[in-house]
Amino acid sequence: MNRTLAPGQCAQIWSGGPATDRPDLVFETRDRLIEAPNWSLDGRSLYVNGDGRLWRLDLDAPAGLEAIDFDGLPDINNDHVLDPDGDHIFMSANDGHIYRGALIGGAVERLTPDDGFWHFLHGVAPDGKRLAYVQIRDFTEPGRLAVLAPPAPPVVVDTGGGHIDGPEWSPDGRWIYFNTEGFTTAPGHAQLARIPDAGGRAERLVSSPTVDWFPHLSPDSRYAAYVAFPAGTLGHPADLDVEVRVVATTEWGTVLRRYPVFGGQGTINVNSWSPDSGRFAFVAYPVG
Repeated sequence: MNRTLAPGQCAQIWSGGPATDRPDLVFETRDRLIEAPNWSLDGRSLYVNGDGRLWRLDLDAPAGLEAIDFDGLPDINNDHVLDPDGDHIFMSANDGHIYRGALIGGAVERLTPDDGFWHFLHGVAPDGKRLAYVQIRDFTEPGRLAVLAPPAPPVVVDTGGGHIDGPEWSPDGRWIYFNTEGFTTAPGHAQLARIPDAGGRAERLVSSPTVDWFPHLSPDSRYAAYVAFPAGTLGHPADLDVEVRVVATTEWGTVLRRYPVFGGQGTINVNSWSPDSGRFAFVAYPVG
């Protein structure tokens, strides 16, 4: 089911970055609940989902959202990632599959097999040939990291115990970054990690009292953004006071920027950095 705004609630797209103390309001709407911006490779647009569809926001004149029409695409969720070619996008749909389509709309191609799992996309390899997604069967067992190189069958990657989410490659393709509950015994206590692309042991990036999700590296690999939920949070729910954080990838334990927002689910599920690595987009959902 597609998410909707509560009475009196709006969706706001903000822009922040390593050199930005106070984020800038880019766009606001009370018409629909929008989520998870992707910044286009030409720097001119943001792509978000809402009402089960993909929408484009023109940053040169951000007056409204332009719907992109796809043929035969089921309703999509907030797990969508741009193809490195700059002309296509990969989208997770509510039927559990991942699709690829052009940013101008039209026909789509389903990429995931009928293997009894849900497939929640988060990462695309720098060469565009592999996808990293979370594989979940029935939501009663932890999500696992799977890598797919269509048309070959997916490969499940051992990240240790615990639920994982948000897997995406570093810009150089050497690492896959993600959040995992495997480092502690506290229920839901997700922490940030990475694993070599070739396989190996998961490396914890920071020890934090907060529940940390969705690490996203800037295109130049110098910075990362992620969302921190309050201690004790289970999963990544909506409508909480959370903090969007910016760190240098050389020192994950030192927070350079903190942006408190009312949000969580939908705020920064996928990579939203600008192509020049100067800024990234995120969504808040204030009420009143």
